Amino acid sequence: MKYKIDIVRVRENIITINGWAVGKRPDSCIKFNVYAGDKNKIDFKLVLTRRDDVSRIYFGETVDKELGFDIRFEYKRTEDYYLVIDADGAKKTVKFNEELIAKRSSAAHKRFEKIKDLCNMETVRVSLNFLKEHGLRALYRKSVAKIKGIDSDYEYGEWYEKTKPSDEELQRQKKEVFEYMPKFSVAIPAYKTPKFFMTELIESLLAQTYSNFEICIADGSPVEDGEQDAESIAEILARYAKKDSRVKYKIIGENLGISGNTNEALKMAQGDFIVLCDHDDLLPLNALYEVASAINKNRDCDCLYSDEDKLDLDGGALFDPHFKPDFNIDLLRSVNYICHLFIIKRQLLDKIGMFNADYDGAQDYDFIFRACENAQKIVHIPKVLYHWRCHMNSTAANPQSKLYAFEAGARAIRAHYERTLPHIRIDGIEKGIDYGIYHTFFHIESEPLISVIIPNKDHSADLDIAITSLMSGSYRNLEFIVVENNSSLDETWEYYKSIEKKYNNVKVVRWEREFNYSEINNFGVSHASGDYLLFMNNDVELKEKDSLREMLGYVQREDVGICGCKLLYKDDTIQHAGVVVGFGGIAGHTFIGLHDTQNSYFHRAATAQDYSAVTAACMLTKRSVFDAAGGFSKELAVAFNDIDFCMKVRRLGKLIVYTPYAVFYHYESKSRGLEDTPEKMERFNRETASFIKKWPDILKDGDPYYNPNLTLRKSDFSLRDLYKEKIGEQYHIKDIEKYF
Repeated sequence: MKYKIDIVRVRENIITINGWAVGKRPDSCIKFNVYAGDKNKIDFKLVLTRRDDVSRIYFGETVDKELGFDIRFEYKRTEDYYLVIDADGAKKTVKFNEELIAKRSSAAHKRFEKIKDLCNMETVRVSLNFLKEHGLRALYRKSVAKIKGIDSDYEYGEWYEKTKPSDEELQRQKKEVFEYMPKFSVAIPAYKTPKFFMTELIESLLAQTYSNFEICIADGSPVEDGEQDAESIAEILARYAKKDSRVKYKIIGENLGISGNTNEALKMAQGDFIVLCDHDDLLPLNALYEVASAINKNRDCDCLYSDEDKLDLDGGALFDPHFKPDFNIDLLRSVNYICHLFIIKRQLLDKIGMFNADYDGAQDYDFIFRACENAQKIVHIPKVLYHWRCHMNSTAANPQSKLYAFEAGARAIRAHYERTLPHIRIDGIEKGIDYGIYHTFFHIESEPLISVIIPNKDHSADLDIAITSLMSGSYRNLEFIVVENNSSLDETWEYYKSIEKKYNNVKVVRWEREFNYSEINNFGVSHASGDYLLFMNNDVELKEKDSLREMLGYVQREDVGICGCKLLYKDDTIQHAGVVVGFGGIAGHTFIGLHDTQNSYFHRAATAQDYSAVTAACMLTKRSVFDAAGGFSKELAVAFNDIDFCMKVRRLGKLIVYTPYAVFYHYESKSRGLEDTPEKMERFNRETASFIKKWPDILKDGDPYYNPNLTLRKSDFSLRDLYKEKIGEQYHIKDIEKYF
């Protein structure tokens, strides 16, 4: 018998164990039992799942049998438990307790498991097939990439322990005196709060290393019915208020709703800045210190937010950290990514008003929109300063428990657009990939001409797919400028004649000099008539028919300069979902190789948002923006010319938007070839140095649309490997200095 435990997690005193088990034969009967430390059987829930990957490894084919398992049972952190797996008369016993679960979640254990996974017969079979099809050199490259992938991501609890402030640092913070010592009012709406949660929250606040604050709690729990919870909370609040004058509270006596209760807390606040906090969450000890520090570094700021994570119901585990970008307006319009910890200056609160009960369920979303719309400066603090307690009735764990919240969120988004972009019409706001993620449909005011610029050298079959697939989409007002660059095949020239004859909106222009991507596209634009320009490679194929409408919906906005799309490889894995400057040293695509159906980091691959750059393999911009930016830079003949162009557009004050709802296939490098000769590598390194000289600040300071706690070594938004890259440290490119 063989088995493997893939995932172990504890939430709300329930342990979940995911894994697989196989016997000698595909039809072997697998039995499971769970025992407590006293050897008595305990009840558990078992769900069997398909594991075709395991089937192929051990039986050489996909068998019609569920080999995976999901087991859940009640778990006490102080006790031992045993999972017994029985197959073909053989038994395996797996022990679980706090120490073993922590060890299993460590980066070292995950790295060891990945090495074991590489040493099986399925890996050998796949490698041999790959060798036959692609050759030894390609197999070597793939193997190197696989081995690099053994670098496991940290389990967050382990990572947090390594990065949180030390006791010495916390003591230092207590002694620090800032030039400006703002007073914070922590506003907390309460309603039927469990006594334990309220006590933990207040204790976490009173233990803050920054002391100039007040706690303003408004309790809307009913008291007339004599509920013990309401009475006990009142007693707790009274006791803390007597003990510490910074604790202020009000017993409302009735539930005014989340907005009404919050507003009552806000009325009590007398601080310079208001800190919003839920009644059952926690703040780490350095939270208010970090906010005060950020305010002193940005004295003109009036709105701040931080990163956050989630806290288990009993407070025993931290998980699911959300490391956010700096202010990202189109991401905010897609999802309330700001959420916690949110801080607003008193003067800004007075300007925008309090919470609006019309948006209850998404009242914080509406409030954050109004705050950001009117803020002088919004500051993101890239540190976890909020622990969001996760339980089954909260939207943190179970979004479907509060569907009304998402309907209110859609109304908040629409109201925001009406205030900020009154000339843009919205055809609809619908559910995105998940509840709480929104897909906005912009109305296209007219059908402006889009000029599609496609460089080409031979590869007429690919070019034909690129052109005809785009013509089959729902947007038809197109002209195609094919920039011919030294094709040598007769069939290519025959194709040019046939397509110009067949379509009156296709024009072939000749660029007879050496290949230079920037100059070729600039030359193509000089022959274009449209107010909008779509730069597209000749190995791109339209997948979603409304893709151009999705992209044009964004680019028609005055504040947007460029819109990029999602590009997939032929096997539906992601080739491009936005660009992060700094990945791999200069810039790289996000979520490369992730299957389109898989979940990405906080659904970022499936959410519309702003990025620093997108790829010109399929990029839509305005002609006016292209001209104002000066087009593509000719000194970047091959590498980073599209990233450079995006940087120039951002310098104009325009946004670069990525939309996941515009989807194309990209058969990358079929026509361009690889950078695999000494001459090409020399040119690549020169152009890399040129980009670094031109845009040193973003490479030094970090991409504002990426979080410095996340790695630059991978494209999946995993945590930084603390042994190889310090938080906020830029990626070093070996030997690049000699090209300066």
